[in-house]
Amino acid sequence: MPDKKAPEVGTAQESPNISPEGTVSAQEAPEFAAAQFVRWFREVAPYVHAFRGKTFVVAFGGELVQANALNTLIQDLSLLSALGIKLVLVHGSRPQVNEQLRLKGFSQQFDRGRSPTDADALECAKEAAGEIRLDIEAAFSQGLPNTPMSHAQIRVISGNFVTARPTGIIDGIDYKHTGQVRKIDVDALRFAIERGSIVLLSPLGFSPTGEAFNLSMEELATSVATKLRAEKLIFLTETPGVLAPDGSVDTELARLDADALLASGELDEDTAYYLQYASRAVKRGVTRAHLIPFSRDGVVLLEIFTHDGVGTMVVEDTLDDLRPATIDDVGAILQLIEPLEQDGTLVPRGRAVIEREVENFTVLEHDGVIYGCATLNNYPDDQMAEMACLIVHPEWQGAGEGEILLRHMESRARAHGAKRLFVLTTRTSHWFIKRGFVQGGVADLPKEKQAHYNRSRNSLIFIKRL
Repeated sequence: MPDKKAPEVGTAQESPNISPEGTVSAQEAPEFAAAQFVRWFREVAPYVHAFRGKTFVVAFGGELVQANALNTLIQDLSLLSALGIKLVLVHGSRPQVNEQLRLKGFSQQFDRGRSPTDADALECAKEAAGEIRLDIEAAFSQGLPNTPMSHAQIRVISGNFVTARPTGIIDGIDYKHTGQVRKIDVDALRFAIERGSIVLLSPLGFSPTGEAFNLSMEELATSVATKLRAEKLIFLTETPGVLAPDGSVDTELARLDADALLASGELDEDTAYYLQYASRAVKRGVTRAHLIPFSRDGVVLLEIFTHDGVGTMVVEDTLDDLRPATIDDVGAILQLIEPLEQDGTLVPRGRAVIEREVENFTVLEHDGVIYGCATLNNYPDDQMAEMACLIVHPEWQGAGEGEILLRHMESRARAHGAKRLFVLTTRTSHWFIKRGFVQGGVADLPKEKQAHYNRSRNSLIFIKRL
């Protein structure tokens, strides 16, 4: 394995990312974990900046409440609110309604999907929603010292924000008090969240005639996120997310790929149910929709503030973006380069040089954060090109990002008519040898490059035929 320090031209080294399972818990962290804490805190800063002032719709079923996961979720949501994220919460109550029905001797039980709601079931739905709403409001009202809620002063607002209509009769079945969303009072919602309140919506809607209707939590959350043009719609589910063929969680799905999976019928029923709403939300303008397992402690924070997250995120297109750099990217490129200049891996360039040559750079961007770059210098008279500054942030190495940049730069070099690609490195010769480069000498370089070769650095030269 190559040296862990990024080389002169690049290397996104293949060191593994630290997994959440390998971290030290807050309760057990020894004093020497201070450096680890500082590093993590700094790493989340780009996400804090990116999401401040954005609207998240967070939806969870009564199963989360039943599993006693509500209190830790509220603590994490309170932190998001303190960081300037605007929150709308939508809760479900299916298991609680079913329990109420059972205790009152009724045989009806609700499952996922649309079911008729008679008058007795509607009363049970009202009771369950009211109880859960009060539990949520009480949890947000905590403020004990030495807890995550200490000094938190959070206002939770509920109300008649949702106008509903009856589902009616479908295929001969009268759905009675089961309803669908007709209208969301977007202005009132925005008024509340713009003033720092968290809006809490129960799965009930009201008609202009004063009737109440039992709504699907998933449909309600999707409608609200769509109308608000939310940055994120987050479903906390009983499932881990969409699983890849090897059993791992597929952390990112383009919407068209999600739709193809739904059409294939290969997904389990629970995952497919949530995924259809996530896909629908993204299709209607929500930037990102997430399926994350509520069984995992801190799952909302892990999904939002780590690079790959822990659940499945659906986007209109994949977020990893390999694109030409612009003048606005100079600061981020400098942040990647400066540590390697300081330890002697790279020759110091300075902001002026980067600004002058920025059109030669390609950057890797994920969710608004630039975490990799490379530059290409062409020597058309010699039909050669030089790849330099191939860097991937150390925390995001190990998933082939260096390979992605390398392949892209090879393609760019070919497009410019280059027959050979060369690199200069002092640290990672093995990384390039494994990828088809062979060692050369100064005489193999373009004449212009020979004249500027820094012999005091004694960089090794590797060349690859394209």
